[in-house]
Amino acid sequence: MATHLPESRPASTGTASAHAASTRGCTNLKLRQLSRAVTRHYDAYVAPTGLKNTQYSLLSHVVLLGPIRPSALASRMRLDASTLTRNLQPLVAQGWIQMGPGDDARSRLVAATEAGRDKRAEGQRAWKQAQLALNARLGPERVAALHAMLDDCLSVLDEDDEEDAE
Repeated sequence: MATHLPESRPASTGTASAHAASTRGCTNLKLRQLSRAVTRHYDAYVAPTGLKNTQYSLLSHVVLLGPIRPSALASRMRLDASTLTRNLQPLVAQGWIQMGPGDDARSRLVAATEAGRDKRAEGQRAWKQAQLALNARLGPERVAALHAMLDDCLSVLDEDDEEDAE
């Protein structure tokens, strides 16, 4: 079976070929290393609330978007359905999130409970401290540049995903 490899897309700057020759290492590995380092940083702040970073993020999305269908939540968070289901279970068990009936007999809605909204507020205070500390450590210019680059890369990859679906 042939593997489909997407065509390489030119970078948005004219220096793409100069950078291509000097780029070394695996992008996936570098992103995962950065992700683990940032996760450790946020965990140090958020863990005392009883939440993991993934749980805080999920709870925040549900508080802000809910009640919401699980498929819509997964899409907004860029998660696959099985990962979302697995990550929801501890929040449901803690009583922070509830699963209820949806618009029809086959659908469900995810909503935050009052305890979940309170836990999210507690987690948000810790997250804010983590965010401020990370901004101070990396510098606001570097953080802004990182956000812009990540948003741009996600946009390009989303375009590729949409083209592959057609």
